[in-house]
Amino acid sequence: MKDLLSFPRVPLAHVPTRLEELCALGSELGVRTFVKRDDCTGLAFGGNKTRKLEFVLGDALTGGTDSILTCGGIQSNHVRQTAAAAAQLGLPCEAVVANPLSDPGPAYERSGNVLLDELFGAKLHRVDTDDEVEVRLQQLYAEKALAGGRPYLVPLGASNAIGALGYVACAQELLEQCRLQDLAPSHVFVATGSAGTHGGLLAGLRCAGSNLRVVGVAVSETAEAKRVKVRSLVEQVCSVLEAQATVTDDDIVVRDDWVGPGYGVVTEASEAAIRRLARSEGLLLDPVYTGKAMAGMLALLESRELSEVRDPIFLHTGGAPALFAYL
Repeated sequence: MKDLLSFPRVPLAHVPTRLEELCALGSELGVRTFVKRDDCTGLAFGGNKTRKLEFVLGDALTGGTDSILTCGGIQSNHVRQTAAAAAQLGLPCEAVVANPLSDPGPAYERSGNVLLDELFGAKLHRVDTDDEVEVRLQQLYAEKALAGGRPYLVPLGASNAIGALGYVACAQELLEQCRLQDLAPSHVFVATGSAGTHGGLLAGLRCAGSNLRVVGVAVSETAEAKRVKVRSLVEQVCSVLEAQATVTDDDIVVRDDWVGPGYGVVTEASEAAIRRLARSEGLLLDPVYTGKAMAGMLALLESRELSEVRDPIFLHTGGAPALFAYL
């Protein structure tokens, strides 16, 4: 297996992120419960995309890029962190963004991540539907290339094989923290969106010989659609690493019970989870990803649906700036 040090990488993240016990929550659940604080990766209020961008932008700089292009929802955490990283590297950044909500309101259109994107100097191209995102993105790429530029396309969520290496690194980091803190976790819970975090983490754990179960909570689409994405990324990551890790279909666990009406739409369960963790632990979740993922984890632990649960870990992927867009 290739060493991660053999891949180009830009130092962006404050790592290792802390692995902390949620004492009040654990007392309520009847099992010691922990949180991996990837909301504290440092760049632009932090979040999981920063780990991925270290590798993706390392690849971009190796190719001599002169501009960064990407895409996401209007309140995309990924666009925010990509814009910040591009600013840090002195590269212009443009993003094609679509609105997933039917009646978002003025705060959603201007506050939260949108405000931060503009502060970082990113140029946003707004389109009406998800179908238009890829079309406009390819148009921008072609325009810049035709003008003699060297644009670099960062995929949605930075979720390709190179980006997912950030969560192979996270898996290694997490296992070392568990060793040092004398923990034997059975499950780690994560929001599953573009699947780079889930896929990279699962590949990294299996490559390290760990059987720690990764439970993905879908924030959009069906569980089956997410499993297909996770499987694809695991296979791509193992190929890039030249690793022989075995990942079975049973290893790819995704639940879609807490998606609600769709991506970006707050549910009663996610709002309850956000308020519960804020008031019991002083921990901020977000309405799009971690609120739904926490709702799923709480439901699964409280129902005792999962067997032999020990020291469960919630992988906090960030996103708190979006709270201001959901007034």
